[in-house]
Amino acid sequence: MSSRLRTALGNFDRYAERFVELTGGDIFKKYPDFKEMLAYFASGDCNGCRNEECKIFKDCKVRECAEQKNLDFCYQCEEFPCNHTGFDEHLQARYIAINKRMKEIGAAGYYEEVKDKPRY
Repeated sequence: MSSRLRTALGNFDRYAERFVELTGGDIFKKYPDFKEMLAYFASGDCNGCRNEECKIFKDCKVRECAEQKNLDFCYQCEEFPCNHTGFDEHLQARYIAINKRMKEIGAAGYYEEVKDKPRY
């Protein structure tokens, strides 16, 4: 999704610069920051938590814990749900909800349920 947005925006940079002047608004001054973040999301540098250390959440403990316990998903752990993820309260709540749903319908079922939805 981020790659498509990046493509659709094309060379919007020059328009953003002009819109700063034309509208007198500061919102378009932030376009370079937005473009940098969009490039990060569209880069595809993330191979997933199972294949490498997390590049987004510096305190993530999920991969390490799963490797120690030889599990694929947290819902498979007898301690689930726990507070060993290293996530803040909001991400923790979302993560638990996702794992509970996977426990209900299986990982493949969950994938089918969310594969076409935006992640963020």
